[in-house]
Amino acid sequence: MKTSLLRRGVAAIALLVTTSLTLSACLYSQIPKGAGEIYQNVPASTEGVPENLVPFYTQELDWKICNTTFQCTTVEVPLDYAHPEERTIELSVIRSVAMGKRQGSLLTNPGGPGASGVALIRDSLSFAVGKPLRENYDIIGFDPRGVGESTAVSCLSGTEKDAFLYDPYTGALGSDERRTEMDARGQAFADACAENSDGLLPYITTVNAANDLDILRGVLGDEKLNYLGYSYGTFLGASYAQQFPQRAGRLVLDGAIDPSVSGTDVGLTQAAGFESALRAYMSDCITTRECPFTGDVDQALTDLSTLMHTVDASPLPTSDTRTLDGSSLMTAISAAMYNQDNWSYLTQALSGALEGDGSVAMSLADFYNGRVGPGEYEDNSTEAFTAYNCMDYPDEGDADSAAAEERLRAEAPTIADFWDGPNTCGSWPVAPTGVRAPIAAEGTGPIVVIGTTNDPATPYQWSVNLADQLAEGVLITRVGEGHTGYGKGNNCVDDAVESYLIDGTTPEDGLRCE
Repeated sequence: MKTSLLRRGVAAIALLVTTSLTLSACLYSQIPKGAGEIYQNVPASTEGVPENLVPFYTQELDWKICNTTFQCTTVEVPLDYAHPEERTIELSVIRSVAMGKRQGSLLTNPGGPGASGVALIRDSLSFAVGKPLRENYDIIGFDPRGVGESTAVSCLSGTEKDAFLYDPYTGALGSDERRTEMDARGQAFADACAENSDGLLPYITTVNAANDLDILRGVLGDEKLNYLGYSYGTFLGASYAQQFPQRAGRLVLDGAIDPSVSGTDVGLTQAAGFESALRAYMSDCITTRECPFTGDVDQALTDLSTLMHTVDASPLPTSDTRTLDGSSLMTAISAAMYNQDNWSYLTQALSGALEGDGSVAMSLADFYNGRVGPGEYEDNSTEAFTAYNCMDYPDEGDADSAAAEERLRAEAPTIADFWDGPNTCGSWPVAPTGVRAPIAAEGTGPIVVIGTTNDPATPYQWSVNLADQLAEGVLITRVGEGHTGYGKGNNCVDDAVESYLIDGTTPEDGLRCE
C-alpha cells in the first residue's frame, strides 16, 4: 500500500455556501487613511542579508487598487536561492490596510499546501482574521511560489484534470488492475507537470517559500515577521522561524503539522483524524430526523462503509455527465469534515446517494477540488499541493506497507479502502529535497500553536508535538470539532490570539478553551 500524503488542510474550505450546499508607523512613507490611498512601504533594514539578495529586499513595489477595497502588487524573488542572479519569479500579494493605528503587517497563509493567500484575503477577509487584527495591521495575503496568481505550477488542462480527479476506475477495489490504473494516472499527472511547469518543480519547496517570506517581510517594511498561518501554513511559519529566528516576531500557528513525522505517518494519522471526525458527525446525525442512518454509531458507520463500496462498484448518476464513485464520495466526506457547520450538507449528500443520486456529493467534491464548471478550476491548488508534498517529503518506498495497511484498517476502518490514491510522488520527475525533523527554532521568542481536539486534517497531537519541539512553543487547545481554532466562534481562543498579536501578551502555555 502507498499511503497518500497530507490531505489538503485549507482553512477557507469551511466556507460552503447555501447555494451549493510592534512596529511604529514611521516605517511607512505615508500614513493612509483608507484603502483608496496608496502608500509605499519603506523597506526594512538589510542588515544580515547576503549581498546578492539585497536587490530583492530593496525593490520598490507598485501597489494598485484591486477589487475596490484592496491593494495589490507583485514581488520578485529568486527562483533558485543558490543562484539568485539567474532567474526570478513573481509572487502575487494583496493587502487590506489597517483601519486604525497601524502596527505593521500581518502576513497570512491559508494552508494547503497550494491554497491561495490572495484569494483568502480578497474573498474571505473577515473569515481569515478578526476585526481587532484588521484594525491594527495591514493584513497581507500572498500566493506562495508555484501557487495561483504567482509564478505557478501547471500540469493538466481542465478537461484532463476532470478525468484525473473524477473518472471512475474500471478495476475492482483492491485489485492489481485498480493499482495499475492508479499508478498510470499518477505517472501521467507527474509527466504533465514536468512538461508544463517551465522548470519550476525543483524549487517548489517549503524551504524556498520560507526564504520568500523573509523577502516579503523586508519589502513590506517590517523588521520582524508577524504571521498567522493555518494548517500547512504552520509548517511554513515554523520553517521560517527555524531559518530566520532573529527576524521572527509574533507567530501564530493554527492547526499544526508535526514537521518530524514521515509522509506515511502523516497520511495514516490524518486517516485516523478523519475517521474520528466522521464518528463525531455520525453520533450527531443519528439523533436528527434528517439522518439516513439508524442504529448506534458503529452500525451507522458500517452502513456508510457499505454505501461507499456499493457506490464504487456501481457509480451514481449526478446532475451532469459525470458519475460519483467511491473515491469522489470520500472527497465529499472529507470536505464536510473541515467544519461542523457543514455536517448538514453531508447528510444531504449521503441521503441522495442512498437514493441513487450523487449530485449533492459531487458538489461537495467539486468544492474541495476547486472545480467551478466542466474543465474549469478556480486555482491550481491540486497541482501546487502535489508539487510541494513531492518535494518536501522524502521517498520512503514500500518497506512498511504491510504495517501501514494494518494500522490504517485498525484506526480508520470506515474509510480505509478509499484513503489511497494515485502515487504521483512516486513518479515525480525531481527527487525530493525535504527532510522530516523536529523544529526547535531557538532564539525566536514565544510562538503560539493552536490545536483543536477533533481536527480531522491536522490532528490535535501534531499541535502538541510542534509546541513541545519549539524552544518557546506555547500551546492553546480548542476543545471541539473541525479544522483550525482561531475565528471559529471560541472567544477564549480569539481573545488569546488577538491579545498576543496586538499587545504582545503571551497566552498561558496549556490554555484550554472549552
